[in-house]
Amino acid sequence: MALVALAALTLGFWLGTGSGAAAAFTAAVAVLIIACPCALGLATPTALLVGTGRGAQLGILIKGPQVLESTRRIDTVVLDKTGTVTTGSMRLVEFHPGDGVDEAEALRLAGALENASEHPIAKAVAQAARERVGALPGIDGLINVEGLGVQGVVDGHAVLVGRAALLEQWSQPLTAELASVKAAAEGQGRTAIAVAWDGEPRAVLVVADAVKDTSAEAIARLRGLGLTPILLTGDNRAAVRTVAREVGIDPGPDTVIAEVLPADKLAVIEDLQARGRVVAMIGDGVNDAAALAQADLGLAMSTGTDVAIEAADITLVRGDLRTTADALRLSRRTLGTIKTNLFWAFAYNVAALPLAALGLLNPMLAGAAMTFSSVFVVANSLRLRRFTPTAR
Repeated sequence: MALVALAALTLGFWLGTGSGAAAAFTAAVAVLIIACPCALGLATPTALLVGTGRGAQLGILIKGPQVLESTRRIDTVVLDKTGTVTTGSMRLVEFHPGDGVDEAEALRLAGALENASEHPIAKAVAQAARERVGALPGIDGLINVEGLGVQGVVDGHAVLVGRAALLEQWSQPLTAELASVKAAAEGQGRTAIAVAWDGEPRAVLVVADAVKDTSAEAIARLRGLGLTPILLTGDNRAAVRTVAREVGIDPGPDTVIAEVLPADKLAVIEDLQARGRVVAMIGDGVNDAAALAQADLGLAMSTGTDVAIEAADITLVRGDLRTTADALRLSRRTLGTIKTNLFWAFAYNVAALPLAALGLLNPMLAGAAMTFSSVFVVANSLRLRRFTPTAR
């Protein structure tokens, strides 16, 4: 309506000055043409289309335009450990039965219980049990104790498998011998799993997870973008600090948050936000879903669970942590392109309108000028096709 009113005013002005109907109508039509918001309408969708398309080529799936604004303000990136910084391919590396405990029986009972879980540690235990003792028995009454482990009945035995804290709640503390094994394993950056049945601690299983070869490089790139990395996990503190040192994260209490229950991951994100941080969360598991949804920007590995991917704003198809820095760079570049498009499309209109209103542009020139404006916006957006990931 404002543009129509401006064209009408232009028409009235030139008619009032006695310039003739032809000149008056020419100026009015030129105003309508030059004020056409075609370029403004193309500014955002073209940049978004090219940016997300280039991201898809690089294995970066961006869910929507609101994600772009979030990436600009991020100052803290919180990383889950297992499956994100590490490979997530846990394997049983040591087995320590207690005095008088049959090794095969302990592994069979623990493997049967863990076989019903999807956690990477549980999969490692179950796989090792199947390889060493063969078929595993069924279980009754499986209970998943969030963040601590599992319990159930196997062949008439009430079995617990998980953190030592789980045994302390439902059974008895580890013996001095098993506690020593647990401490030694955690001192080496490994994860120790306690096994108990019929109210007695019976064994300690030690599993290990290798750090991804690219994790240290990825975290260095995130620092290069001005972000503060924080390692957040439910694993034991000693193991997490070892991983943090290996990938270049300060193992202090502010940047390594360990032994966190799944529900508490959400609380950690909320606490960071309450302190004024703008937080990106990177994870891959069911336990990360709530934190991914709460974070200002959620990034999920495609190698993770469906619920984590659904909760995230960006999905990293390749599962390579280095892609995180590329995703943030591409998102920021796309947002910058949108702003450039909007500025020049608007400035072009504002600059050309007075010329049209003064009769210095005929409709054909005005049409050509507006075409050039739209071409500029499209061409500027297409520059995103040349976005290249950091050299690898």
